Amino acid sequence: MKVLVSAYACEPNKGSEPGVGWNIANAIAQEHEVWVLTTATHQRGIEAELSKGVASKLHWIYLDPLGWVYDWETGGKGIQWDVHLHHYLWQIAAYFKVKTLHETIGFDLIHHATYGRYSAPSFLSFLPIPFIWGPVGGGESAPLSFWKDFNFKGKLYEFLRQGARFSGELDPFVHLTARNSAIGLACTPETGARMKAIGVKRLEWVSGQTGISAAELAQFEQLKAASFSNQTPQSIADRPVRFLSLGRLIHWKGFHLGVRAFVEADLPNAEYWIAGTGAEESRLKSIVDQAGWGDRVKFLGALPRTEALEVMAQCDVLVHPSLHDFSPTVCLEAMAAGLPVICLDLGGPSRQITDETGIRVKAVTPIATVTGLAQAMTTLSQDPEMRSRFGSAGQRRVRESYLWETRGKDYSALYRSVSPG
Repeated sequence: MKVLVSAYACEPNKGSEPGVGWNIANAIAQEHEVWVLTTATHQRGIEAELSKGVASKLHWIYLDPLGWVYDWETGGKGIQWDVHLHHYLWQIAAYFKVKTLHETIGFDLIHHATYGRYSAPSFLSFLPIPFIWGPVGGGESAPLSFWKDFNFKGKLYEFLRQGARFSGELDPFVHLTARNSAIGLACTPETGARMKAIGVKRLEWVSGQTGISAAELAQFEQLKAASFSNQTPQSIADRPVRFLSLGRLIHWKGFHLGVRAFVEADLPNAEYWIAGTGAEESRLKSIVDQAGWGDRVKFLGALPRTEALEVMAQCDVLVHPSLHDFSPTVCLEAMAAGLPVICLDLGGPSRQITDETGIRVKAVTPIATVTGLAQAMTTLSQDPEMRSRFGSAGQRRVRESYLWETRGKDYSALYRSVSPG
């Protein structure tokens, strides 16, 4: 089957949307001939990878409207109105580019991979070719009761984010994208409900936008084994239980909830490691200083990926109290490393984590949520057998549901259901 993958963001060895675009395209190429339409922003990174002799069955098409190449490295963080404008213009240009290519290639199917936002249109859906939209998210919101914990910038961010989402739902081209999609792929119930509301006829659920390769899973398992190789059972039992939060220190990641919960739990033999930097760092340190727990909460700063994975392998539990993630990679990486995960029962993490792989805490009010997180920390700190059982179950879950190799086969099954090509 000849498949055109629309991957506005697509680059190897990257996180977030670029990594998703790269991995989806390569997963699909296991069984299909694939053309990838992306921006010139990612051309250097893609060609550097290909120059290493990496086998690829992909055809690359680079496109940017008006010669405007968006600089992902300096601008691809948070809500960036310029990148959303660039993305919108790019989608229009993509329609005319693919229309011309289709006359000579004859695509059997178009798959929109990135950006994964349900409130942004894809003009490629207007072509007379079966169109797969997603996986997409974006329908998730931080519960209003949690806004009181945000500073002015945090509240403004949430207000503008919701405004952008609702204005997207008013865009007639978004509605046309929904109605023209042969299949809409939703990551969360919140997004699925919004996709239905704007006209998606056939909605399919996916386990998330992100995944892990078999090689990465093996690497995580090796790192975890290596972290225990030089330790005796007694030394492992005697060392503090290590909780870890990893990511950008921004308000909606909810790390302030995790730190407050750790203080409330008051565990006698535990540490909380926090890896990352961001606007919330001073606030988190203030909470720790006020509690007098500077020796038990360690701020590791921003870490290169290799160091971050090594740190994860040295820890026992991931704490990810995010308020509106729809497909966080860090939860998958933690499961791959054999760590149980404590998360909120919201958005993507609530679908990634099961009762067999971690603890999901109801997010009703900040006070109740902090107490719930503290109880989860206490339970896991006191029960090493539970941590081991959850960790093994997490690795099985990743192997069964989140490998990119498996994801590619799942996409192929969907393709066959809508295109005979």
